Amino acid sequence: MTEVPADTVPVNGLSAARPALIRAMNEQLLLEHIRAAGPYSRADLARASGLSKPTVSLALANLERAGLIRLAGQRTGVPGRSALLYEVRPEAGFVLGLDIGLRYLRGAVADLAGVVRARESREVRATNVRGRVSELVQLAEDLSEQAGISPAAVIQTVVGSPGVYDRQRDVIALTGGLPGWDRPEALTRLREAFGEGLTIENDVDAAALAERALGHGRDADSFAFVHVGTGIGMGLVLGGRLHRGVHGVAGEIAFLPLGAAPAASAPLAMAAVPDGASTGAAPDVARTGGTVPDAARTGGADGGADRVDPEEARRRGTLETAAAADGIVRAARRVGMTGPVSARTVFEAAASGDPRAAAVVAEEARLVAAAICCVITVVDPSLIVLGGGIGQAPGFANAVTSALAAMAPVLPEVRVSALGTEVVVDGCLAEGASLAWNQLIAALP
Repeated sequence: MTEVPADTVPVNGLSAARPALIRAMNEQLLLEHIRAAGPYSRADLARASGLSKPTVSLALANLERAGLIRLAGQRTGVPGRSALLYEVRPEAGFVLGLDIGLRYLRGAVADLAGVVRARESREVRATNVRGRVSELVQLAEDLSEQAGISPAAVIQTVVGSPGVYDRQRDVIALTGGLPGWDRPEALTRLREAFGEGLTIENDVDAAALAERALGHGRDADSFAFVHVGTGIGMGLVLGGRLHRGVHGVAGEIAFLPLGAAPAASAPLAMAAVPDGASTGAAPDVARTGGTVPDAARTGGADGGADRVDPEEARRRGTLETAAAADGIVRAARRVGMTGPVSARTVFEAAASGDPRAAAVVAEEARLVAAAICCVITVVDPSLIVLGGGIGQAPGFANAVTSALAAMAPVLPEVRVSALGTEVVVDGCLAEGASLAWNQLIAALP
């Protein structure tokens, strides 16, 4: 009779953890402590983790041999023997974060201690997918050179992009106003350029991750990051975790049927997508149907309806068509503003007392507040963070708060993101670091 080791005997359908698994879990636990609040001594780690000092010593030795941690010096100025301190070894790997915008490409390289080694943004010049990916690759190469590393040292690349990954069609769907980005060529070229270490993340979800790690979201267990600029979107954090939804479209508030006059509906074929925006494996999903009304902006300065292209509304979403930057420009022209008009000039004119511009800004605040009200009544977050060029415009948060107070059953705190234009890149770096550490831990001997 063959003897089965005690640690593999099932009990009520369960098996005890093998020693190798326990060791890996201990190492991961200690590494997370060091990453979050290092440098740490052995005694500190034993107290923080609840593990015995011998167990901590063995785990630290393995992590040090694997090149994931290093000695950071000694603690002095306290009674007794000076303690050795351990910290993350920054050169264990590097992370590349990239942000694909309509007008700008932004990127940064960070080490695994979280230190940004290089950062840059540049205007988009390409007019097609091939050119845009080429510019992204050039930016990545330039960042690696500035950081003093080879591209091969980057073990995780996270690209923040409009839209969500649709596994069934193997494309990035719901990409809004980014020309051609919903074609298979876009993903194919990105994979060829960045290899297996590539993850695609929705850009506003990435911004929410940055807000959670670095901004106002640090103090909120549940919050919504609402981006209003050339596009509109939302990243939703619930219970401290980014909520993507079953199909990955949680937060696609651009498709809320707001800002359109009642009219005949037109069908919208929207591909369902898996939970998560990674290009990795996900279950097959079926298409879902939807409708987008023949879009028209309600309200405005005189309460009229500014008709917009129904095809644009189907492609970008009714709310985005009405309330993103170009929707503001259309509304401004309708009320008689002339000359070079942009969302910025409309807000500046409103601040200077132009009643036409003020009416357009007030309607914009009402539309954004209506979208936020929908979110409040479904998930009831404690905090709303406004981002994007319009969301961060001076006085806009106050206008949204006032409009929200008149319609919402409760009023969460509304704050303006302080993270600026690099918020998507910073979110990509944060996600990339977590993914990279998971890879390194999984590869431990």
